[in-house]
Amino acid sequence: MAAITAALVKELREKTGVGMMDCKKALTENGGDLEASMDWLRKNGLSKAAKKADRIAAEGLVAVATDGSTGAVVELNSETDFVARNTAFQATAGEIAKLALSSGNDVDAIKSAAMASGATVDDHLTNLIATVGENMSLRRAALVTANPGVVAGYVHNAAADGMGALGVIVGLKSTGDADKLVELGRKIAMHIAAGAPAVALSVDVDGVDAAVVDKEREVFAAQARASGKPDNIVEKMVEGRIRKFLEEVVLLKQAFVMDPDRTIEKVVADAAAELGAPIEITGFERMALGEGVDKGPEEDFAAEVAAASGKA
Repeated sequence: MAAITAALVKELREKTGVGMMDCKKALTENGGDLEASMDWLRKNGLSKAAKKADRIAAEGLVAVATDGSTGAVVELNSETDFVARNTAFQATAGEIAKLALSSGNDVDAIKSAAMASGATVDDHLTNLIATVGENMSLRRAALVTANPGVVAGYVHNAAADGMGALGVIVGLKSTGDADKLVELGRKIAMHIAAGAPAVALSVDVDGVDAAVVDKEREVFAAQARASGKPDNIVEKMVEGRIRKFLEEVVLLKQAFVMDPDRTIEKVVADAAAELGAPIEITGFERMALGEGVDKGPEEDFAAEVAAASGKA
């Protein structure tokens, strides 16, 4: 029997794409024989799961978990929304979100974390892929903290408790009543989810990426110059547009979706006065399912069927 070395496990993983724990188990079951271990993995459906890894997975769930002053949101992808309704998939998304509370936003660290079953997240997903028959991937994770204070979460159109297609977490640093802070945080999270009047990029003006502002300034300047106005007027027009842009993308400057006569800044100040304690928004994360994923060309199934039948 060959020694089950880390190098041997690594070699089997590279050949099959299967998780480390399953590779080690396969080698143990087969006395360290590489070829026999590959056959064993195929028989158990695990190599088949690895072959699905190059298929686009843009459906799935965004899951939110909060624990006092910490909150996490993760995106677990599948190939179809049908799988997102699978209870095993939902349970997995929920457990991963809870693991992210301690593992943070490092996806690799989360994948290495142990689930309740004892398997790592990575190996658990490999087994779930083999069972369900679709590619799945943990795409991203984000963490918000507020100490002292609370992190509140909101899921829009939840498919199950704490998960859906859009999740938001908001941190409120304060020594005020925790229940009232959670209520306030949830309302702000709902505002962020609504993306009104625009999706917030930062809590305050200083947090907006300078490159984003510069790009907007270039666009506004080109538009203003096209009007034929003199340079001094163009400059004023651009600065006015930049101020308006920042009011739209800075959370504190946005008009509160539930009370447009007040900005988020005013809402927070009013709540602080009511609670008798300062409140600071420490951060937020808004995660929408599949955003930024290149889903490839749209498939015309009718055309495919016609071509297959020779009628195209």
